[in-house]
Order: sequence, then C-alpha cells, then structure tokens
Amino acid sequence: MSKSLVADPPPPAPPSRTGPRRSGPPPGGRAGSRLGAILSYVAGALLIVVGVGFGFVAYRMIAQHETFSNALSHTFPPYVPSPSTVFGKDRIYVLVLGIDFNYDAKDQLYTKDARSDTILVAGIDFPSKSMKIVQVLRDTEATINGHDTKINEAYSDGGVKLADQTIGQFLGMPKNENGTYFDRYVVINPNGLRDFVDAVGGIDVPVTEQMDYDDTWGHLHIHFKPGLVHMNGEQAMGYTRFRHDACSDPCRTKRQQQVMRILMAKLKADKINDLLHVGALLGALNRNVRTNLTFDEEKSIAWSFRDANLADLSRMETIGYVDTKETPWAGEVLIPDEAQKERLVAGLLGAYGTTTPAPAGAVAAVKPATIHVVVENGSGIAGLAGTVAQKLQAQGYLVDSIRNADSFTYDTTQIRPASNAPLVGERVRSDLGVADALVTPATDATPGAHPIVTVIVGRDYASAQAAASQASAAPTSSAAPH
Repeated sequence: MSKSLVADPPPPAPPSRTGPRRSGPPPGGRAGSRLGAILSYVAGALLIVVGVGFGFVAYRMIAQHETFSNALSHTFPPYVPSPSTVFGKDRIYVLVLGIDFNYDAKDQLYTKDARSDTILVAGIDFPSKSMKIVQVLRDTEATINGHDTKINEAYSDGGVKLADQTIGQFLGMPKNENGTYFDRYVVINPNGLRDFVDAVGGIDVPVTEQMDYDDTWGHLHIHFKPGLVHMNGEQAMGYTRFRHDACSDPCRTKRQQQVMRILMAKLKADKINDLLHVGALLGALNRNVRTNLTFDEEKSIAWSFRDANLADLSRMETIGYVDTKETPWAGEVLIPDEAQKERLVAGLLGAYGTTTPAPAGAVAAVKPATIHVVVENGSGIAGLAGTVAQKLQAQGYLVDSIRNADSFTYDTTQIRPASNAPLVGERVRSDLGVADALVTPATDATPGAHPIVTVIVGRDYASAQAAASQASAAPTSSAAPH
C-alpha cells in the first residue's frame, strides 16, 4: 500500500494575481520564507502558552541533577494559580506575528523592516481549555498611515503597536482594559520552524506528490518523493514553503496546516521525549520568539493545559477573499470576504466548547472489515507489530503491510487515520485495548475507496498487554460454602 494517500485534497486555485508587487523578488526567491513558516509561528506560540513550563522541569533535572518530583515541585509549586486568576479574566487574545526575512548582497540574512507575513489571532479560553485561531492573509487590503496597502505592512511601519491597532480594527475586535485589541503578543522570526523541528527530533510527514525545486539565492532546495518522510528542520521548512504545484499558495497553506498539526500531535504524544530535548527547545524559543507573556503567565497556562485535548487546540480558519485590486502603493491586494470575516470573528469572540468524546455506540458501529491497516513497529520490541497485526486481523481488519517505523523510540502508540471517514481511528484504538493511544486528528484525506489507518506500535502496547495478562492470571476468590 502506498503512503502517498495522506494529505488534504488540493483546494481550488485562487484568482490570478499577476499585478505588481510593492518591492522585492517573488516568493520562494530572495524574499525568504514569505508565509512559508506559518506552522512554526503557531507551534512556537502553542509551546509558549501550553508547554514551556515543563521545559524548566527538565532543565532542573538535567542542569541541577534533581529528581523529577523535586524539579516538578520547584517549577510548579503545590499551588499554581489558575490562568483566570493570573490574567484576571477567563480568556485572552494573543496576536501572533511571523516576520519575513531577506538576503543582502553579501548573502547575509536580515530582518530589518520585516513585515508580518503571517498573522494569526489566537483566543485562549481557560475554563474550557480550548483555543481558536483565525488567520489573516498577508496581502489583505488595509489602510495604514493614510494609504491603501497590504495589512502585513503594519508591523514594518510601526512594530507591534501599529500591528495591534491595524489588525484589531480590521477584525472589529473590542479593546481591552489596557486600550489594546490583544492581551498579549508573540513575534517569531523566520527560523522558528527549522530550530523547533530539530529540537523535537524531527517529524514524520506524509508527502503526496513529487516535489523538486531549487533556489540557490533563497537557500531553498526541496526534493521529496511520495511517502512517509522523516524530516529535519531544514526539510520541514522547505516542505512548507513549496508552492510550485497545481494550486500554488492554497496547497502550500494546506501543507503548512498539516505540518502544524503533526507537530502539535508529537508534542502531545511524546512529552517525556521532548523534555529530554529541553536545552534545544529553550534555545529555539530564545533565538526565535519575542513575547510579552511573563514566565508566571506561561507557567500557569502550561500547568492548566497540560491535559488539554489536542483537537481543542487545533481549530484554525483563514479569512478568505472575494476579489483583488491594484493599488498605487502596494500593487495587488486582496479584498477580504467580509461575511466570512464577520462569522469567524463572532466565533472567536463567542462561546468556546470542548470536543465531545465519540459515543461508544457510534464507535462500535464502525465496521473493521472496511478498514485497511498498516502496522509499524515503533517500540523496538521484536515481533510486536506482528502481534498487533494478528490481533487486528482476528477482529476483521484488512492488514495491508507490517514493517518497522522510522525509529524505535515511540513510547505512545499512534493511530493515524489517512481518511475523513468518521471514528475509524477511535474504533482501532478501542480494539487495540490501549486507551491512551494517540489518534491524530483526521486532517489528512484519502481519495481512495476505503479508509486507511497507520498504527505505529509503541511501548505502551506491551505494557497494556502485560497488565491485561496479569489481571487475567490473578486467582479469583471461590464462592463461600452454603
């Protein structure tokens, strides 16, 4: 079975955008990332607001040779104030800006007068432990300093202050008690994705098409074949910047969102593994992130969101556009879809909820005989993938292949549905008998005729089987005589 069937189907191509640009070479060339690192900005922001506190636990364990319990107690004392207490409100809105870069005549990277080529607004709701993200396209029309231009110019003209004002007004956000539209900001430089992916040991990305592109000036070399690819930071950055296919930017945006969710899933699944990379994680943050979130605020959110549902942190939508027009200052700009913008902002400001667990009856109704499975051994325990394959076959699943995973470092079993068919991952998890196995959100769609699920068997499966064997072998008490 080919693993090429693991990505969202390409969306329709956007309207032609052949008008003049304000300045600089085209995207993918000298202009560097140019929206190409959107997921790094999101992942970096999520790490700050959700997970950075755990990094300090691991730092104390490594640098000061403390036990885990001692490091935990020093970093998170017995009472960590709730985010609602720390911020004095139940929800905050965070402006996330990803700045672009360029290369000078000496081939040196610089970010002076950088524009915010990625613009995200995150609403973080503390009672529901959930988040919503709205993205604003960088070329969206806006009025800045009296002229009609692109909204990404706000940061280059006036830094975070002008970006807050311009983007807040564009969205129609209400001002907070401090007179700003957003409670906090996060600004991330273009190397965030590369350093972050390297810090977590790389990511597994399903590639669905042949990808070949070279731009020596822009330091961009992209070469991938279809299949599951373990990518380092440089490769992941190239993958998310690739736009030389049938639908250009829309397909690139889909890839960026796909990789963002893969990163989030890895952070959620491999907590201990990530803690062992704490030095690199903190280094990546220090080099690439500027924020006005304090350590106490980060710690409070990290502790509160430590058990949050991944699906509740992954809700992201982009404000589209209905047309384009030429401007004397910035060339072609996008006219936003006002109706969609109004709907998305209403959702951002409205009530948040958590993902309701699937009803047991609905999961049980999924038929194993319709599901094709690929089983990979990620545990390093010889024969474990074969054992899982036999178990699934006995329950009616169609096992297409058994093989080794990209590494034997998986502590947590991962179930990756390459299908939008509902609840197939949950059904496989139920039949495996590993309640804590991670089901990656169904962000990848299979155009084939049947659902396909990849199961990467982790060491937790062996532990679950051992526990079940001990439970079944335990003597039962005999009935009392009458």
